[in-house]
Amino acid sequence: MINNKNLIIVALVIVILIMAVGYSAFATQLTLNGTAEITGEWDVKIINIEAQDVSEGSNCGEPQFTNTSAIFSAELNKPGDSITYVVTIENAGTIDAKLDNITFSPDDENGSPAINYTTTEPSKILNAGERTTFTVTVEYDLETTEIPSIKTKTITGIIEYVQK
Repeated sequence: MINNKNLIIVALVIVILIMAVGYSAFATQLTLNGTAEITGEWDVKIINIEAQDVSEGSNCGEPQFTNTSAIFSAELNKPGDSITYVVTIENAGTIDAKLDNITFSPDDENGSPAINYTTTEPSKILNAGERTTFTVTVEYDLETTEIPSIKTKTITGIIEYVQK
């Protein structure tokens, strides 16, 4: 009987060893490594400003611009003179943009009442790779009958695009 007990113990030990080897053969540790990269690029910018419809005798100067600002200097000679500036905006990035805010504020308090500004709006949606334009027209008021004492008037415009 002792021999049988020894035989049973040895058999159980062998079965346990086989189960341990079997478990380790079917147990696998998985390792996961990952990297995320942002590839989108935000690049909404001014790419051109040009004068159009310049009245005879007026001077549009040489408009200047950077990626984020544009400057022009109009010289109007007589009532009715006007100059229209066309500003081109491009979305050179890979992220679509939408127009969030736009304000054009002429300095009416300190500027000449004889100078009027009118503007148009650029596109509300500017998808990646697209361009849009808007205009700023400056005009010497045709109804002016006297040369004003204040002869200048500035306008400030803010055009804000955000991620669509």
